[in-house]
Amino acid sequence: MKNIFALFTKNQSFIYKAFLFVIATFLVIYLLPKGGQFKYNFQKGKPWQYENLYAPFSFTIKKDSETLVKEREDIINEATPYFDYNVTIAKKSETDFLKLLSEVFVDSLYVLSLEDFQNLGVALTKDMYTTGIIDEVHQFDAEKIIYLKKGKEIEELTYKRFFKKININEKVALGIPEGSADEANILLEKILARTIVANVSLNRELTESIQKSEISGINPNQGVIEKGGRIIAKGEVVEGDKFRILNSLKSEYQSQVWSKSNFYWLLIGYSLLVSLVFLMLFLFLKKYRLEIFNNNTKVTFIFFNVFLMVLLTTIVVKLDAKYVYVVPLCILPLILKAFFDPRLGMFVHVLTILLLGFVVPNSFEYMFLQIIAGVVTILTLSELYKRANLFISVGQITLIYIIGYFAFYLIQEGNIQVIEWETFGYFVLCGLATLFAHPLIYLYEKIFGLVSDVSLLELSDTNSKLLKELSNKAPGTFHHSLNVANLAEAAANEIGANSMLVRVGALYHDIGKMANPTYFIENQANGINAHDELDPKESAQIIIDHVITGIEIARKNNLPDRIIDFIRTHHGNSLVYYFYNKEKEMRGTTNPEDFKYPGPIPFSKETAILMMADSVEAASKSIKEPTSIKFEAYVDKIIDGQMEQGQFLNSDITLKEIQRIKKVLKKKLNNMYHLRVEYPE
Repeated sequence: MKNIFALFTKNQSFIYKAFLFVIATFLVIYLLPKGGQFKYNFQKGKPWQYENLYAPFSFTIKKDSETLVKEREDIINEATPYFDYNVTIAKKSETDFLKLLSEVFVDSLYVLSLEDFQNLGVALTKDMYTTGIIDEVHQFDAEKIIYLKKGKEIEELTYKRFFKKININEKVALGIPEGSADEANILLEKILARTIVANVSLNRELTESIQKSEISGINPNQGVIEKGGRIIAKGEVVEGDKFRILNSLKSEYQSQVWSKSNFYWLLIGYSLLVSLVFLMLFLFLKKYRLEIFNNNTKVTFIFFNVFLMVLLTTIVVKLDAKYVYVVPLCILPLILKAFFDPRLGMFVHVLTILLLGFVVPNSFEYMFLQIIAGVVTILTLSELYKRANLFISVGQITLIYIIGYFAFYLIQEGNIQVIEWETFGYFVLCGLATLFAHPLIYLYEKIFGLVSDVSLLELSDTNSKLLKELSNKAPGTFHHSLNVANLAEAAANEIGANSMLVRVGALYHDIGKMANPTYFIENQANGINAHDELDPKESAQIIIDHVITGIEIARKNNLPDRIIDFIRTHHGNSLVYYFYNKEKEMRGTTNPEDFKYPGPIPFSKETAILMMADSVEAASKSIKEPTSIKFEAYVDKIIDGQMEQGQFLNSDITLKEIQRIKKVLKKKLNNMYHLRVEYPE
């Protein structure tokens, strides 16, 4: 049991990565479509690039969406509407007419008698109600065939046969006998206008139910391709029926689901491909980014972001595939560049797009646009902490999306007459969503404990609480840190290291001296050295302790681990030579381990640069009558001595880069301590 536990403890990092690999592979496979993948890529209007294609099995030809939409519209436009006829209203209108006429009729005013008026009005009423009266406005043609429902009977007639209530005046004028007074005409018009009520109305529920029934009966297929039949020959242009048949065959492949017998083979295929993608990511990290590979938190962060992009894209595709370009995929390389480097960001971006090729429609077009957009993101976005840079980069990314999509559309359609302009709006939304990178970076810093250039910029502010405390308690150390920061930043720029990171590391590397500032010579303003009263071992321990104290202060103030690394390594495991030699002179012999810093030695280019800059700047203060020759000799002596001690063995820095750093440090020291002309008093 002990051996198993020891083995587990020794290989826990490897075991965790293996677990992460399996979980990530499983989750991505779960999100991928559970159907066969069509092995041919084709585009409308482009030649078929493969050999002659024959039907591997019999399948139906699916109608395209435009055809189905047109058939639905034709059914709606050509469907025969149903109208209801109300018999009760017709009878009531006749009764109301007779009643109202008897109330208002006066014999002395009209040529016609009351009986004549009654007969005339009843005849007109019955005539108007023969097919029915309508007062609704419909967009039907006059010759449109309609169905009139009277009780259980249904009569077929044209729409124009309905009497429109607004035509009562014309009807009365035609029905009045010649020679009758105008007053009689007016009387009938007024009474009939009040008593005539529409008794025909459109039965919308019945009409729509008939339409829905006919629409549901639309056949989505328009033919059958028998097994072995030739679908398309090599070199033929993919268009018209050929395009529809190929899409139908592709749909047939992709319609195979979990219950199919070939599902397990499909699962094995997905497992191999997804595993291959994640394996490439691990190999890249191990070969080119060993520091990241050895950090499980950073590896988890990368895998989490890859899975997040696959998850978001899958959800959008399932909701509506036309919104797939709204997913801000360029956030992935942007964030990875902010926390790591452009090369890693681009590599992970490409691997993620390869996974998404299984999910999205028109995968070639999608992958092409996303890779180009990712390249633009990496090339255009620098110094993310400058807000304007992100806006400019997002604008360029959006423009690339639009140009790329427009080019693909021209290739596929050959015109812009039916271009879907709303897709350009999706690209704009994608650009706006990419602006969410800043709050997302902040969130990731809190969750994963990472640090970006944005946070480094905040930490570099000398008005921050911790640096102001350093300047108040140890002003000499603060001034020394500023000088080291300037030297280290220039050296980092020279060899292409992270200049912002090394500058911030330099500002905080000596914060441990705040605990006992007067024991460090740069803070001894009155010329009294507190070490004169101490044993060399005690003095050395106080000097060494500023590293441990600095780490404690940094953690108390929530400084990122990448900054604490500079505090931990800026002296490596070197000796405190002054007190070591003093002890040796006093006692003749001594143990070097009592005068050594705890380490570790620098393990990155940035921490190595800080060690050089710190040692050189501190030593430059001891030079009397500084000259260029003295500076050059001191820089060579100090850095060569550090190399002989093996301080840079783990920092992945080359001899050529060290020589360039030396050159920069010599130049900067000359500029900092240049001699001025002595002015006469």
